[in-house]
Amino acid sequence: MPKRGKKYQDTIKSYDAQALHEPAEAFATVKNNAKAKFDETVEVAFRLGIDTRHADQQIRGAVVLPNGTGKTRSVLVFAKGEKAKEAEAAGAEFVGAEDMAEKIQGGWFDFDVAIATPDMMGMVGKLGRLLGPKGLMPNPKTGTVTFDVTRAVGEVKAGKVEYRADKAGIIHVPLGKVSFAEEKLIENYRTIAEVVVKAKPPAAKGQYIQSVTVSSSMSPGVKINPLKTLG
Repeated sequence: MPKRGKKYQDTIKSYDAQALHEPAEAFATVKNNAKAKFDETVEVAFRLGIDTRHADQQIRGAVVLPNGTGKTRSVLVFAKGEKAKEAEAAGAEFVGAEDMAEKIQGGWFDFDVAIATPDMMGMVGKLGRLLGPKGLMPNPKTGTVTFDVTRAVGEVKAGKVEYRADKAGIIHVPLGKVSFAEEKLIENYRTIAEVVVKAKPPAAKGQYIQSVTVSSSMSPGVKINPLKTLG
C-alpha cells in the first residue's frame, strides 16, 4: 500500500471516513478536504452488486453532465465529405479519415475523445488494438458512432462523460472540479446517479448499489449512504 503524505494523513483524521453521509454533506466535506495547490478533480465511485463476467450484467454508456466537468476535451472525428465539414463547424479539433488513422498508427494520441461516422468504422475498427486499451475506441453505446456528428461533438464539449463498470463492478466518473459550487457538484452527481440506478441489469441479484464514495484528486474518499443515492 502506498505511503500517504502528511496532508493526507491529517485530512483523514479530521473526519469519520467510515460514516455514511447525505450527498450534500459528503460534497461539503470533499471541498473542505481539498488542500492541493491546483484545482482538483472531484470523482464519484459506485460499487455495484453485479458480475461483469456475464454479458447481461455489463454496464456502459454516456451522459451529459449539466455543469460539465471543468475540463476542455479535444475531439477527433473520423469522417469524410459533408460530415467532415459538419464536424469542423461543430468545433472538433481534428477531422479526417485515412490520414488520421496513419497518425494514430504512428503513435499519435493527442485527443481525448474519438467520434466516427458509421461508414468509417471499417477503417477505424482496424485501430482497435491501439484505441481500445486507451478507452478511445468509438462505440455506439456511448454515442460516439453516429452520423449526427454535430450533436456528438457538441455533447462532448458540453460535458459528456462515459461510464463503464470495471471487472470489480465499480464505475468511476468525474463530476467536476473542487472550485465548482457545491450545488453544481451535487447536480452533476444526481445526474450520473440516476443513470446508474436505471442501468441496473435485470440479472443482478441482492443489493445493487453497495457503496458510493466521492473524493478529490489528492484527498481521501467520503462515503454517501447507498440508500440515499438520489438524495
